[in-house]
Formats: sequence, C-alpha cells, structure tokens
Amino acid sequence: MSPARRPPRPGWGWLLRRVPTRAVDAAAYLQAFVLSGVVTVLAVRAYLQATGYPQLGGGGLHIAHVLWGGLLLAVGLGIALVFLGGGPRTAGAIVGGIGFGLFIDEVGKFVTTRTDYFYAPAAGIIYGAFALLVVLIQAVRGRIRLTPAERAANALDMVLGGLPGGLTDRRRVAVRRLARGSGAQVEAALGTLLDAVPRREPPPVRFWRRWAGRSRRLVVWLTERRWLVWPVVVYLLVEPLATVIAVALDVATGELDQQREWGAVLGVLIAALITATLSLRGAVRLRGDRLGAFRLFKLALLVDLLFGQVFNFTVNQFGAVVNLAVDLFLLGVVTAEHRRLRGADRD
Repeated sequence: MSPARRPPRPGWGWLLRRVPTRAVDAAAYLQAFVLSGVVTVLAVRAYLQATGYPQLGGGGLHIAHVLWGGLLLAVGLGIALVFLGGGPRTAGAIVGGIGFGLFIDEVGKFVTTRTDYFYAPAAGIIYGAFALLVVLIQAVRGRIRLTPAERAANALDMVLGGLPGGLTDRRRVAVRRLARGSGAQVEAALGTLLDAVPRREPPPVRFWRRWAGRSRRLVVWLTERRWLVWPVVVYLLVEPLATVIAVALDVATGELDQQREWGAVLGVLIAALITATLSLRGAVRLRGDRLGAFRLFKLALLVDLLFGQVFNFTVNQFGAVVNLAVDLFLLGVVTAEHRRLRGADRD
C-alpha cells in the first residue's frame, strides 16, 4: 500500500480571504487623523496657557474638553459610517482626529489619583501615542500590498462614489490603474461602469492647498541639498554628546536633585548614549561605506524620535516640540541622502 498523502498545507491565501477588504487610501486617512490630533493638542495647550487655563462650567460642574473629544470622535465615526466615498472618510478622519486630540490631551487626569492635568509624564504619553500611530501609518504605507481583488474593490468603490457628482479625468485614470491586473472580465466591467459615470471638471485649487504644496516642495528641496549633509552629520555627533555632558554636569553640581522625573532623565540619558554610539559608528564608516554610515545615522534619529523624545517631552514638556521639529528635518535630510546612495549602489 502506498503511504497516505498528507493534505497540502494551507498558504497565506486563506488568511487574506478572511481579512476585510483594505482601503487603498488607508494611510492617507490615518495621516489626516494623526495630523489633526497633533494640531489640536498643540492648539489647546497654547490656548490654555495664553488664557490662564479657564474652566467651562460653574456651580460645582466642570465640563472638561475630554467630553468634547468623545463627542467629536463619535461624530467622526458617524460620518465614516453614514456616507460613502473618500471625501467623507477624510472628513471623518479629521473630525475624529480633533476629538482624539481633545481626549488624549487630558490623559494626565486619568492616570493619576489626584486627576492632575499637569502631570509631567502626560506630555510623554501623548507624544508616545502619536508616535505609535505614525509607526502604524508607515507600516500601512510601506508593508501592506493589496491583492488584485482588493484593488478591483477599491476601484469599484471610487466609481460608485462618483455616481452622484461625476468623476474627474484624474480619478478615472486612478480607477483604471487600480483595476489593472484584476482580470479581463473585471477590467471590462469596471470600464463599462466608468463610462456610465458623468465627467466632472476638477475643483479650483484652494489657497491652502497652494501653500501646502509650496511648503512641501520647499522641504523636499531643502532635504535634498547635498551641502546640508555634513552639517547634519556634525549635529548628530555633537548633540547627543552635549546631552550626556549636560546631565553629567547637573549630577556633579547637584542641580539634578531638584528634578522630580528621575526616570525620564535616565531615559533621555540612555537614548542620548545610544544615539551617540550609533552616530559615532556611522562617522567611522563614512570613508569606506557611506551607505552603511547613513543607515546608522538614520537609525540613530529613529531611536531618538521613538524612544528619546518620549522622555524628552516628560522632562521639558511641550517645549520639546522644537527639538522634535529639528529631528524630523534631520531625518528628512539623512533619508534623502540614504535613498540617493542606495540608488547609486544599485546602478
């Protein structure tokens, strides 16, 4: 008798069939959610500090803005649930992001027994929450690939969303690009349906879109300047070492005894040591392996952004926003140079 054959092992296809269809613009919706949340937190903190932290209510009542945050989260979810199309989803993400910003801004009240809005680690918790969301966005944007069936489903969703008001030529091109590779019958059916949708002229460019486009182009232009690379490298070497020296001096002079958040200071010190070590290793490799060197510089910045800045916000509160902006700009310069070197290495 021939031995019984083992049943074939199921591949990953069965798992993909069980996962709900993913949206092609998921990263854009998440990005709108995060950006609106970050702007909300910064705006609320600036407003409260400028106005002396007023309270809404009276007679023993205090209407905290976390309640408005919950309401806006519900409104944002409701918009996404009730209406079809990418526009309502983006609007729901923005409204929900504002609600999340109002909610997370008061996290200090809910992690302390004395409901302390000014709890020092709250700033680090807020930053950590948004940092995790940014990591999620990058994972969705760079790691997840839609299947042909999912691409066809997204193309159909775009077509159906354009039935009431029509589709612009740009959206039609996007639909056909998404449907490509989904099969002759599916492509033909989507093409027939697309031809039945009325054409619509593109809307006029809003002034804020023009400013956003110019700002984006300026940032891209700056990050791609080769002359900026060496000042960035010098900064990556000097800044973490300066942080370590500053902490050591505070210990020697006794000023650190006045610091309440010892754990956060230790976290800043550890992150600075790791960043300094990676930066020094990168500097040593600059002569023989520039690609490897800039990979280490990029890793050093990511360590600081995802680990060090959590403790930096705890120690310096929202004054750490300036350091965060500098780190993000440096990451853009290092990433642009790393991408250029990787492309040259492939050639």
